[in-house]
Amino acid sequence: MSTARYPAVALALAAIGGFTAPAAAQGPTPLTPPAAQEASPPAARPAPKPAPRRPAPAPAHVPPAATPAPSPPATPTASQREPDLAYGAFQRGHYMTAFSLATRRVEEQKDVKAMTLLGELYSNGLGVDRNDKKAAEWYRLAADRGDREAMFALALLHLGGRLGPADREQGAKLLAAAAKLGHVSAAYDLGLLYLEGQLFPQDFARAAELFRGAAQAGSPEAQYALATLYKEGRGVPKDLGEAARLLAAAARADYTDAQVEYAIALFNGAGIGRDEPTAAALLKKAARKGNAIAQNRLANILAIGRGLPADPVQAIKWHMVAKAGGVGDIPLDAFAQKQAPDVRTAAEKAAKPWLDAIKEARESRS
Repeated sequence: MSTARYPAVALALAAIGGFTAPAAAQGPTPLTPPAAQEASPPAARPAPKPAPRRPAPAPAHVPPAATPAPSPPATPTASQREPDLAYGAFQRGHYMTAFSLATRRVEEQKDVKAMTLLGELYSNGLGVDRNDKKAAEWYRLAADRGDREAMFALALLHLGGRLGPADREQGAKLLAAAAKLGHVSAAYDLGLLYLEGQLFPQDFARAAELFRGAAQAGSPEAQYALATLYKEGRGVPKDLGEAARLLAAAARADYTDAQVEYAIALFNGAGIGRDEPTAAALLKKAARKGNAIAQNRLANILAIGRGLPADPVQAIKWHMVAKAGGVGDIPLDAFAQKQAPDVRTAAEKAAKPWLDAIKEARESRS
């Protein structure tokens, strides 16, 4: 799962055997879900540094931590009688002005949203030097006054270990408080903790409840997570139709993991009518975004000509790219070896820019 925001938890999907060899196309070729083990429990991954968070009141989906630009605060509530100039300056990227105006609002009006905005500026080093301690102080002041955005942001600081050793218990308390006040991302992250089963006893039903609220509010991450539970029958009755509906919603929001899962459901007709061309289009979209599982499934489709015309060059190209990304496929290895030398040469040429980019990315991380 590509969820990068803390806590990132890989939601395991059952793998139903291996891929059918590309050359054998007697009946529908099942595409298997991207799981390494059958019915394996969710596995926690290390927490990355939290992304900039919104200090504003309205719930909204917060981008994953890999998003390079900070998320602006949400629009001030209608009850505010005067324009929030500090918020407006933040939106326009005038961070020093935002800092000055927010400081004045705190001094003159004890404005809670301005406190959260100051925490945001310090947390991300916008207009001021980054200072996690000062960020936490401002977030705490706003959180103590009931601001759910500040609660969520402060939770991420604790969970991400930015205030010393990671304090998962305090982070979870803040997530619970923010979720109770309707914070969508807090509900989703809290649900992940219940799936993880380390801080709390593992509780799929409670996780599903939290995901459902966030999913109904439009969170594609929560829609994907809840779909996984419906697919596996964990915490909710097994329902492939509901799983497909939720995957479709998350896929429409351009959530890559959901696009891959929904494409597989469409290709196999699992909980929804079979639609191989749409499945292929979704896999192609996810493959171009660098998803190795989608690249592998697309390679299989191109090898057998299901949903797309057969194209050995593109099939081998995507197989090579997926393999470089960690998703190997022995039947596709055999398929490639059977092709004429000019086909393999053309595939290698087509794959080279992708392979160079993967190599460069790995070297930059080392």
